[in-house]
Amino acid sequence: MKKQTFLKGSLILIVSAAIAKVMGALFKIPLTNLLGGVGMGYFSCAYGLFLPIYALSITGLSTAIAKVTAQEMAYGHVCTVRKIRRVSRCFFALLGLFLTFIIWVTARPFATYAAADTDAYFSILAIAPSAFFGCITAVERGYYEGMQNMYPTAVSQAVESIAKLLFGLFFSQFVIEHEAEVLAYFPTGTQILPIASAAGVLGVTISTVVGWLYLFLRNFASDGIRKSKLKSDTHVTSTKSILCELLKIMIPVALGSIVTNLTSLIDLCTMMRCLGNVQSRASMDLIRNFGEIASDSAFPAFVYGSFTGMALTVFNLVPSVTNMFGKSALPCAAQAWTKGKKDIVASQTRSVLFATSFFAIPSGFGLFFLSKPVMGFLYSGHLQEMEIASEALKALVPGMIFLCLTVPLFSILQGIGKADLPVKFMIAGVIVKLIGNIILLNIPSMCVSGAGISTSLCYGLIFVLCLYSLKNAFGESIGLLKLLLPIIYASAMCTTTAVLCMSLFKFVPERLLLCISVAAAILMYTLVLWLLEKKNTSLKDLFCIRV
Repeated sequence: MKKQTFLKGSLILIVSAAIAKVMGALFKIPLTNLLGGVGMGYFSCAYGLFLPIYALSITGLSTAIAKVTAQEMAYGHVCTVRKIRRVSRCFFALLGLFLTFIIWVTARPFATYAAADTDAYFSILAIAPSAFFGCITAVERGYYEGMQNMYPTAVSQAVESIAKLLFGLFFSQFVIEHEAEVLAYFPTGTQILPIASAAGVLGVTISTVVGWLYLFLRNFASDGIRKSKLKSDTHVTSTKSILCELLKIMIPVALGSIVTNLTSLIDLCTMMRCLGNVQSRASMDLIRNFGEIASDSAFPAFVYGSFTGMALTVFNLVPSVTNMFGKSALPCAAQAWTKGKKDIVASQTRSVLFATSFFAIPSGFGLFFLSKPVMGFLYSGHLQEMEIASEALKALVPGMIFLCLTVPLFSILQGIGKADLPVKFMIAGVIVKLIGNIILLNIPSMCVSGAGISTSLCYGLIFVLCLYSLKNAFGESIGLLKLLLPIIYASAMCTTTAVLCMSLFKFVPERLLLCISVAAAILMYTLVLWLLEKKNTSLKDLFCIRV
């Protein structure tokens, strides 16, 4: 198969990510309306344990295989590429089984001691098998990404998201509608919300099985290597060398991914505890800010569920799409760096920053100034949760922009053989996140926005460190300010347009008004960039960079 350019590979993955996010929103928004803030708290607890372990397998493994495959393909060692796939399948299937076992064993103590909520136990058990299927799926995705074929990853992600929507909502709705019959299978005193949450999580697990099944069936058609190339290549690397190379890349990348997901784990371990402390010593302040709900014993879980189930759901929408630029950039950067083309990698870095900021900056501006209308549009049935989530989202927005710009830079660093740097940078960011949570969440007036502010500080620091390290690696400045100024200006103009529409046409129904305002903002953004385009590097020049 012909190699895909950076632009084509990115667009394929972006379309897939967009489909996945639409499906994810169609899953999580009704699920949140079904379970409420407390139920989503149980759901998020499962993810708090699952994400770091899942990241260990998915991100680290797929990145390692993609990079090693890209390097061997650059040398023309196609037989070694096939062997990399075979070895990875066996080794990482065992790793997946081990990770599943770890989740099962630690489910109850984690729910009891770390999350301080034993009702999350059922959801944690339901998520465990997805670690295994995540590992074996990551092997196939990394293999094709390394060959610069993004179609298998894109389609499997889309299939997975559709399965999650169908199974997750069906199971959760079924449990809610058949409460008495379901609870008959559980100990006396068990509440229905933890079971309904676990049912939704089970839908997520089944979706990983469906995603793997698609790749398994696809492999019967072709592995993307022509037979003529196999006949002309006799170089085969030993199994030991392949495993050593994979682990050498995977371990720092996986550690970086784990540390990235530690921000969620920190929120899980600190938010409910800190909110419980504030509730016990400053309950009147909380009641003045949030009403009588603040006196309820479930208030910490209510706030945590609103933050993770609503604010973080919206926060993650844009990064999940822009991260696809990093997936496409990594094999391109690995091949160019292997061939000694440092200038090409520097150009790819500018391209990926421009492409990422093209989506991230206007989205961030819009979400900051329209946080309440957006939350009202998505969660109109939960007014109290909506108020909390909109305030948290404002605090999260700067971090969202930094995260969007940082993840592709991580891919570039991994592609040029500096996979250890993202780990170090993330450790520094996580320390800032932990300190920020402990301080800010214990202030009654900031117990909602505190976690968002510390998240923004965390990713801001990491972004600055990434830029500095890449400047040293390339021996030249990336020219970030010159690159982003047109987008910042166009984003300010389009956001102003949206805010003016919301202010001037208040007689229009709220949901329709938000859609009109967003459409007007997109038109303004496109117009301003079109007017500025002649004075800046064209999109074609920025995107269409070949190795």
